[in-house]
Amino acid sequence: MKLNFRKLHRKTALLVFLPLLLSASTGLLYRIGRSWFGLSSEFGNFMLTIHEGRYLGQPLVPVYVLLVGLGLVGMVVSGLTMLKQPAKRKPNPAKSASFSPRRLHQFLAPIFFLPLAVSALTGMAFRLGKAWFGLSSEQTQLLLRIHQGSYLGSSLRSVYVLLLGLGLVALLMTGVSMTGIFRRRSVR
Repeated sequence: MKLNFRKLHRKTALLVFLPLLLSASTGLLYRIGRSWFGLSSEFGNFMLTIHEGRYLGQPLVPVYVLLVGLGLVGMVVSGLTMLKQPAKRKPNPAKSASFSPRRLHQFLAPIFFLPLAVSALTGMAFRLGKAWFGLSSEQTQLLLRIHQGSYLGSSLRSVYVLLLGLGLVALLMTGVSMTGIFRRRSVR
């Protein structure tokens, strides 16, 4: 039995859409709000509560982070398998010249797959390292620096988070539009 990565990618997308959208938007709001607009630490804590799933209760935070992170990694891996696989439909020359969510998704995916995978893996390793493996803050600091792009410096870190967050949101929006769940059905 051959695994159909296109179908797996589409079905997984529907499962992880909302958690990834919440994670991307709250991570983005946290970093940009705190760095560029000097928003309060209370605002930051509220954004991180949503970003990490703290609203589920402290014991479930690592589980939530693991599931959302693995969902993103799964989307990246299944999406990468489609880079070499042509779509089964024959391209329509009139449609291929115009803008479409599919074309934008296909353009953005190769650009963002590596930064998104690194962000997901380091975010999971940071949270799981602290919660399940008892690593100290000093031991997990490198993972958090990579997750947040802090190695780029304080001003570029925010730009990195902005680009990565907007990239993920754009991929989510274009991806969900391709699933067809928002298409109007004709009334007969």
